[in-house]
Amino acid sequence: MKKSDVAVAATLLAIICVQGGASIAKQLFPAIGAIGTVTLRIVLSAVLLTLINRPKFLEFTKQKWKYCAIYGVGLAAMNLIFYMAIQRIPLGLAVTVEFAGPLFLALALSRKLLDVIWALLACVGILLIVPWQNDHVDLVGLGLAFLAGMFWALYIVMGGKVSKIMDGKDAVTTGMLFASLVIIPFTIWDGAVFNLTPTIFIKGLGVAILSSALPFSLEMIALKRLPAKTFSILMSLEPAFAALSGLLFLAEQLTFLQWVSIMCVIAASIGTTVFSKAVKD
Repeated sequence: MKKSDVAVAATLLAIICVQGGASIAKQLFPAIGAIGTVTLRIVLSAVLLTLINRPKFLEFTKQKWKYCAIYGVGLAAMNLIFYMAIQRIPLGLAVTVEFAGPLFLALALSRKLLDVIWALLACVGILLIVPWQNDHVDLVGLGLAFLAGMFWALYIVMGGKVSKIMDGKDAVTTGMLFASLVIIPFTIWDGAVFNLTPTIFIKGLGVAILSSALPFSLEMIALKRLPAKTFSILMSLEPAFAALSGLLFLAEQLTFLQWVSIMCVIAASIGTTVFSKAVKD
């Protein structure tokens, strides 16, 4: 199998895992809130990955520690802000607005007209999914989703950089440990995680595996084999999977126009994957 095929398959599997985990996570919000839920996700993921991968920290260079630290901060911010967003707005809507970050990254890195066309098509999709005429839309939630997208772009850039200088498993594990350090102060301030029960813990473990430990490892494989701009637009499949997860597991309905917008984003993803010449086998 070609390296590019492996990278695309890893990315798609990561998307499915993340959105399935997000649906479970949202069910935990009434009990421990967004901050408590993201804490379980990040901290448990860090513990699992450390036990499984056992990184050789003593062999890390200063550059590796620096890149992993920035990567971890991006992870923590992206997940915390995104969970605060889906606490206010539907999952599919949040993921689509969040995609503005990777979209802007793809536009910034594009060097060919065709790349710009696909990115602009995805942009149309994002604009269509926002219910501009609905006065009941939570603007704070939309703003949080957009901000999470900016940190998503940082995650993509740093993930690509760190994957070039060290083993992907070590990078993800170390990044999650740094993310845990970032999130813990917010957790103590919020206090909701102290309402933890065995049932909530088990669900939180499932969220950690589906939403962080497994997909971030898969994405590291993809980032090592795909250019950042190709990976960015390929990730535009996120809104479709998010909308389906929200519909199936959370009974979150989207309008016909919003589904059309998701199709635009999917078309952009397929276009950039099929026609991109930047992916090396």
